[in-house]
Amino acid sequence: METRIRQAGLDDLDKVVPLFDNYRIFYGQDSDVEAARQFLLSRMAHGESVILLAWRGRQAVGFSQLYPSFSSTSMTRTFILNDLYVDARARRQGVASLLLEAAADYAARLGATGLSLSTAVDNLSAQALYEKHGWQRDRQFFNYELALVAEED
Repeated sequence: METRIRQAGLDDLDKVVPLFDNYRIFYGQDSDVEAARQFLLSRMAHGESVILLAWRGRQAVGFSQLYPSFSSTSMTRTFILNDLYVDARARRQGVASLLLEAAADYAARLGATGLSLSTAVDNLSAQALYEKHGWQRDRQFFNYELALVAEED
């Protein structure tokens, strides 16, 4: 069956939510469908992310989520490919490749100079997929994170 990729709109929220919830479970989070719905709704309603949805017939089988960003040094638009997930039943059928290509096409149409992503060190299949599509591991910069705790009132 043919796979189609298109940008998700608010009317697609019910199709994206279960995929997003499963994505979070894959990364060790507890299932929370209602919180997933609220998170995605807020991102989409405020134009804070772009979700590309993969379809097989009437079934949503995968998604990628892009967050807009900018490079100060090159003074250009970039995107962070923050999430990429394919339902287990649709894996190894080219869906992830199509989502990667659609993300690159979308960013290029908006004049972005690049995409960036992070993946788990032990996610070797994802690393192989990215490298197959021309992504290069950053050897120039180390990434650091700082966890913040929200202050209570």
